[in-house]
Amino acid sequence: MTYRARIKSANVQGRAYLEMWCRFPGRGEFFSKGIQQTVTGTTDWASSETPFLLKQGQRPDLIKLNLAVEGSGTLWIDGVELLATSLQ
Repeated sequence: MTYRARIKSANVQGRAYLEMWCRFPGRGEFFSKGIQQTVTGTTDWASSETPFLLKQGQRPDLIKLNLAVEGSGTLWIDGVELLATSLQ
């Protein structure tokens, strides 16, 4: 599955990125961080995404979608989507 969103930033000191946590019954929580597509400084709207590989039959009972910020500044997020995707 893929977490996708558009992000805009102003004066971000540090970095920001999409982060997705999935909880599996009896197994705990696992995460995917979009650190390959970080946002810094001042930017216009740009699409960002982070994938989470599910094995066949895996079904999380809780999914948390975050915009992680390591630093300071202003961020806007829009067009948030959670997509069922397959590896190509």
